[in-house]
Amino acid sequence: MFDDVARHPLNPFPNKLYNQPGGPDVYEGVKVDYSGQSVTAANFLAVLAGNASAIVKGPTANGRVLESGPQDHVFVYYSDHGAPGIVGMPSGPFLFADQWLRVLRARSGVGFEHMVIYLEACESGSMFEGLLPKNISVFATTAANARESSWGTYCPGMHPSPPFELMTCLGDLYRWGSELERREDYRDAKRLG
Repeated sequence: MFDDVARHPLNPFPNKLYNQPGGPDVYEGVKVDYSGQSVTAANFLAVLAGNASAIVKGPTANGRVLESGPQDHVFVYYSDHGAPGIVGMPSGPFLFADQWLRVLRARSGVGFEHMVIYLEACESGSMFEGLLPKNISVFATTAANARESSWGTYCPGMHPSPPFELMTCLGDLYRWGSELERREDYRDAKRLG
């Protein structure tokens, strides 16, 4: 995460982040491995590939990479701006679909048994639509198809609205956890531990 909001001087709730009105502080307890200028396409791909030697280390990058194996299940959630065939990165060049797919093909069956990707960005479907090989165990779901925008929610003027002090949207219409939270079987599973 770029990690520029929680401690920003304009944040009226210092060291706190919210993604829905009246919701919990989602920043509490978060351990950030990469932030600021270290959040690049090259580092993202190196993390997914488990390639520690390819990480450009610095004061905001600890060098941790995915150390999963052929029996592991991996979950990736990514949210940023997008356009056909690309997603934005906070620093440096865009992440291109062919780069991401190259890593997925190389790591399938070696670095993971199954991978689930939730991608929140405009035109995010273009990263996988018609490109994701059927012979790898990757389930990718996106906020938009290859030709449509993705939208924010909990914005000023909407109901429910964010606290007046924030004057920004708190979330995206496409949030991976919100549907799970609504499902009764998920709540039951949480109670069972």
